[in-house]
Order: sequence, then structure tokens, then C-alpha cells
Amino acid sequence: MATLKTAPTDASVDDFLADVPDEARRADAYAVRDLLTEVTGEPATMWGDAIVGFGRRHLRYASGRELDWFLVGFSPRKTATTLYLAEEFPDKEALLARLGRHSVGKGCLYVKRLADVDVAVLTELVRASVGQARTDQAG
Repeated sequence: MATLKTAPTDASVDDFLADVPDEARRADAYAVRDLLTEVTGEPATMWGDAIVGFGRRHLRYASGRELDWFLVGFSPRKTATTLYLAEEFPDKEALLARLGRHSVGKGCLYVKRLADVDVAVLTELVRASVGQARTDQAG
């Protein structure tokens, strides 16, 4: 079985965020880190060289594939801050409709600027996603 590249490391989250070149994206990254820390109650941990994850869960796919992953995470990418959420959770579509300017992928939420979204709604989204991830883990 291949080793997963995106695994927890001992790298410094603070150093990673301090190295984000764009000042606005860096400020957004600090704000997202603080939001995710508050919602999860978990410390920020580097996963691979570019993702900040919070908490841990074990995933089992229908295909039989298993892996350890974070409850929720983010990465301050060049064009947007990517948030890694649960794929499905209650009220996801309704919350996304109220969020503000964003785009989505299967389990990703892309936000160009934190100022473009309602942070209270983002907090609700993260809470719902983390709640679902913890429920899935317990079940």
C-alpha cells in the first residue's frame, strides 16, 4: 500500500503561515486558523507541506481504502483559501447559499477573500462539518 503524502508533520504552523507571501491572504489564513481552533478545540497541525489540519479521524471508503485524516483543515493557496470540509453534512447547501462569494469542489470550499463571505455563516458551516465528521468517526 502506498504511503499517503498528506500526513501530520512536526513542521511549525506559525512558520508556514508567516511565509504566506500575500499580506491579505496571510491575514485571512491567521483568521481562519483562529476560527478553526475555536470551533474544533483542537490545535493546528501541519499535514504535508501546505495544509493546516485540526483534529484527526479515520476514514473508511466503500472501496475498502482507509486513511487517517483531519476533522477540518485549510490551505492558503495562491488564488484562494481552500477549506477542507466533510463532503456531506446537514444544511450544507442552505449554509453555502448564505455564505457569500465562494466556489466549491467535492469536499473543498474556496474563498478568495474572507471579506467576501459572512464569517458567522462560515463558522456555522465549519461547526456542521466538524459535527458530521465526529459523528461519522463515532459511528
